[in-house]
Amino acid sequence: MKILLVEDDAESANYVVQGLQEAGHNIVAVRDGRDGLFQAAGQDWDLLIVDRMLPGLDGLAVVRTLRAGGVETPVLFLTTLGGIDDRVNGLNAGGDDYLVKPFAFSELAARVAALGRRPRRAAQETRLKVADLEMDLLARTVRRGGQPIELQPREFLLLECLMRHAEEVVTRTMLLEQVWDFHFDPHTNVVESHISRLRGKIDKGHALGLIHTVRGAGYCLRAAA
Repeated sequence: MKILLVEDDAESANYVVQGLQEAGHNIVAVRDGRDGLFQAAGQDWDLLIVDRMLPGLDGLAVVRTLRAGGVETPVLFLTTLGGIDDRVNGLNAGGDDYLVKPFAFSELAARVAALGRRPRRAAQETRLKVADLEMDLLARTVRRGGQPIELQPREFLLLECLMRHAEEVVTRTMLLEQVWDFHFDPHTNVVESHISRLRGKIDKGHALGLIHTVRGAGYCLRAAA
C-alpha cells in the first residue's frame, strides 16, 4: 500500500515507517499538518495515518478539509488522545479508524491491513472548472479569468452545486435540498435572491454570462449563451 504518515514526533514516525516498510508498504512521512494536507490532496494514497496534535494544522482540521474537498482516502488517526469524546470527534471528522498511543505494532499492522481491504470509495474532484471559472474545494477559493472572487459560505455551496451539474438544469427544489438542506418549500425567494447576488459576482464585468435562468425549470451554469 502507498501510505502517507503525518506525525510530528520523530521517534514515533521512525518506528511506524520502519515497521510498515518491513511489512512491504511504501510509506512517506511528513511532520506538519499543512504539509500533510498538501501531500494528501495532491497525490493518490491508499491510506493516511494522521496524528491528532500537529504543528501548522491539527489532525482533525486536516481530515475535515480533505473530506470537504471530496478526498475519500481512508484515514487512521494515531494519537495519545484516547477519551471517548476524542474518538468520537475523530470519527465524526472523517476518520475511518482510531488507534491510541502507546500501541503494539502488530495491532497497527492489522488495522492498516483491514483498511486496505475496504473497497475504495470513488474519488471526487477537488477542483472544478467551467470556461474561465475555477473553484478550489480544498482552499475554498473561486477565480474567474484568474481574478479572485469573494463568496459567502452559502454562495460558495450554491456555486459548487451549479458547477458540479454544469450544462445541466438544476431545479429550485434541488438547490433547496443540497444548499439549504430544506426538504420542503419555504415559500420564500431565498434561492432567487442568492442566485441574483451570485450572478452579480460571477458574471459582472464579463461579456459571457455563465449563470442562466431556464424559465419554468431552474438554473444552468454553462459557457454557451
